[in-house]
Amino acid sequence: MTSTQRWPELGWALLQLLLVASLSQADELVCRQREDLKNPQLSNDGDIILGGIFSLHSSWKNREDSYIYKPLPLECTSLNFREFQCAQAMIFAIEEINNSTDLLPGISLGYKIYDACGSVARSVRAALALANGNEAVSIPSEEQCTKPAQVQAIIGETTSSVSMAITTVIGPFYIPLISHFATCACLSDKTKYPSFLRTIPSDYYQSRALAQLVKHFGWTWVGAIRTNDDYGNNGMATFTETAQQLGICLEYSVPFFRTDPPDKIRKIIDIIKASTSKVIVAFLSHMEMDVLIHELSKNNLTGYQWVGSEGWVLHSQTPLNSSGHEIFTEFWETLFSCKFKQSESSTGNERECTGHEDLTGVQNGFTDMSLMPIFNNIYKAVYAVAHALHSILGCNQTCQYKGQLDPLTILQEIKTIHFKTKEGDEVYFNQNGDPAAKYDIINWQPTENGIVDFVTVGLYDASLPADKQLKLQNNSLVPVSVCSEKCPPGTRKVLQKGKPVCCYDCIRCAEGEISNTTDSITCVRCQPEFWSNGRRDACVKKEAEFLSYEEIMGVLLTAASLFGTCMTVGVAVIFFRHRKSPIVRANNSELSFLLLFSLTLCFLCSLTFIGQPSDWSCMLRHTAFGITFVLCISCVLGKTMVVLMAFRATLPGSNVMKWFGPVQQRLSVLAFTLIQVVICVLWLSISPPFPFKNFMGFKDKIILECALGSAIGFWAVLGYIGLLAILCFILAFLARTLPDNFNEAKFITFSMLIFCAVWITFIPAYVSSPGKFSVAVEIFAILASSFGLLICIFIPKCYIILLKPEKNTKKNMMGLKT
Repeated sequence: MTSTQRWPELGWALLQLLLVASLSQADELVCRQREDLKNPQLSNDGDIILGGIFSLHSSWKNREDSYIYKPLPLECTSLNFREFQCAQAMIFAIEEINNSTDLLPGISLGYKIYDACGSVARSVRAALALANGNEAVSIPSEEQCTKPAQVQAIIGETTSSVSMAITTVIGPFYIPLISHFATCACLSDKTKYPSFLRTIPSDYYQSRALAQLVKHFGWTWVGAIRTNDDYGNNGMATFTETAQQLGICLEYSVPFFRTDPPDKIRKIIDIIKASTSKVIVAFLSHMEMDVLIHELSKNNLTGYQWVGSEGWVLHSQTPLNSSGHEIFTEFWETLFSCKFKQSESSTGNERECTGHEDLTGVQNGFTDMSLMPIFNNIYKAVYAVAHALHSILGCNQTCQYKGQLDPLTILQEIKTIHFKTKEGDEVYFNQNGDPAAKYDIINWQPTENGIVDFVTVGLYDASLPADKQLKLQNNSLVPVSVCSEKCPPGTRKVLQKGKPVCCYDCIRCAEGEISNTTDSITCVRCQPEFWSNGRRDACVKKEAEFLSYEEIMGVLLTAASLFGTCMTVGVAVIFFRHRKSPIVRANNSELSFLLLFSLTLCFLCSLTFIGQPSDWSCMLRHTAFGITFVLCISCVLGKTMVVLMAFRATLPGSNVMKWFGPVQQRLSVLAFTLIQVVICVLWLSISPPFPFKNFMGFKDKIILECALGSAIGFWAVLGYIGLLAILCFILAFLARTLPDNFNEAKFITFSMLIFCAVWITFIPAYVSSPGKFSVAVEIFAILASSFGLLICIFIPKCYIILLKPEKNTKKNMMGLKT
């Protein structure tokens, strides 16, 4: 819990300790009391005395000490009903034990309770008074300074900082200090605070419980305010660490103390005003919370969700101001709003106190029982000491009490006790002197008459597994407090520069990537066969694309192929019917029919390029194309050579036709074709074409195509066709000067020119065309070159046969004048 360290006061107390120590050393075994300590505010004799330190007043009047004269005692102000109730709870537990026959029979417990006024120095002095006794000695004492402590244990203090100071002083004497409300995790360090125990869980667990509660409601953007002392700073440090692990960001975290200057508190109000978070985590004492609430009310700041620690969440009313000096008189006057006649502050206008006022119907901090869990902690602390004494004294029907007990023995025994209270609560301490960490989750619910009800809406039990520690019964709507809205599926979080991790922008996933969860930090790339949908939250299977018979391009190319086939068959029929005519017989009709057959195969082989690629279609399309075109070019080459040889044969003494007759012509065609067959066989044997799914051509489509297997084999097939075409073109070009009527070389030259032009332009077009369009380019090249050969070589002859039969004579073929 909270307190502050007033260094002048603490320094004075420490100075006194040093003076006492030095004088004690000088006087050896003679002890001198340096000043008259005030008697405890509440006390009662008994066989065994328990000490109590509570801040019955919450503040004191500030004064400036001159350091010339001895400082006057603190003048306490602001009666604290809550702490007075704590003292009463201690007295109630002691009286209950004294009236019991089961616990410490025959032994009476007494108590000495001091008012610390929230001051560290005053608390330390009270602890020393409880440890050393408070005898009124006017002459030097001859007793040894090592006499045992006057109390066997001390109950208190409420705040962590004060408890740290007290246990530091009395720790060497092993006097147990059992706090009901000091929650700083630092007090679990037994090397520093060996005699400290507590009946309230450590902030080590409370801070984590608060972080889990904030996370449960989805608050990722919160503000934080803490008391500027050990309680607030240590508790908030643990909360901050846990919050970061849970993905919670703090927009601000500011400390203050109730006695800070007004301008510092106004700065905190300005920070809250300028903030965007709607949830504030407050690690404060009820006294700091009162100051803060007062300032917030003055500035009309509302609409915030407060998440509080145990320091203030159970405090429904602020302390009532009072200036009395006697605790009972002050309490009675404040409780019933009256004044005794002897009261120094009486003005004569107030109602006079009779001492018989009725408590029924009074509603204020003293009658408020919402703090019962805190009072129960005091009850447990007193009973823990009683059970330890019961065990040490060997109590059965009676107890073996023979005088003062050793505090170390009591401390060790308290650490081992384990019992249940009448309400069924288990009381025990772990190795750090802490109880089991269990918290009720309290919700403030104002009633119609203005009273705040503390309603338990959940439980946090640190002993359970992590996923079962927090249980909430109330699912009412809560405000939203986030720096950035959640990123929906299809987006990813990108941190905003210079801001906490809870502040981010939602960036849409790139094409081909998805995120199917809220607040995803990355987008996941789809598998190669899948693509992201429009919302980028799911991967959908890519559409497979290939040149099919159903699409317009496939239909047109199929129609062109079939038309070319029919046209070639039609020319073959015409030639067959007029096979005896001079124009058919003029240039080796056998090669003409073989050329027509190869052209038919060229037109038909283009159909193997249409449709979904398969193993057989991939191997067939390129090999069939390569072999049929070589057969076609071989026939054209043969016809060209026949023209040249026939011309040479007309010269006197020429015997060239003897070396290039029909047999040689057939063998040349066969030889040229076999070379291409060998190339194709090697290609298919070493690395044949195969079906391939191309994911790179289009981002949202799969291109089904035939991979070449061996690029060398493919270009070898094309290269060989090109070589024959160039050779044929050269020979035909050389035969262009022959007599016109006889010469068909010029038609072959023109057809080869078209053929070469088509395939030269095919190469860049094929390489640059994506997907199915590369297949269409190849089909177009096949059809264009085939139509070029068919039209240039055969259509002129068909024209003469069908439309100019008078020119279809031997004389005309020989180029003779009529």
